[in-house]
Amino acid sequence: MVTLDDAARAAAALPDVTETTTFRNRAWAVSGRVFTWVRPFSKADLRRFGDDPVPDGPILAVVVDDLGEKEAVLAARPETLTIPHLDGVAVVLVRLDAVDATALRELLVDAWLAKAPRSLAEAHRDLLG
Repeated sequence: MVTLDDAARAAAALPDVTETTTFRNRAWAVSGRVFTWVRPFSKADLRRFGDDPVPDGPILAVVVDDLGEKEAVLAARPETLTIPHLDGVAVVLVRLDAVDATALRELLVDAWLAKAPRSLAEAHRDLLG
């Protein structure tokens, strides 16, 4: 289990990251490109869950490279999910109450690499190790 404060520290620890907001929610960006943000469910999202249980606790949206990676992450990591609003979007949702710090850091590093300018990512290849 990871808290929102833990997630914020992990995102902010990556190179050249700034905290910002998107839709009045906390977000983290590299070189002005948002790679993760707090993603509460909207009323429309909640209706779409129907009779299915709605995850409670904080949710973090995390960018992935492409839709193929999105499917792979969703299949491999039970702490991730998606919603109809994100169909066709290279983003997964992470349940912070279900993810551990190591897995979250891996997801955040991958998201950072997906959005960082190539020169910055190349300068920080050590993140991959």
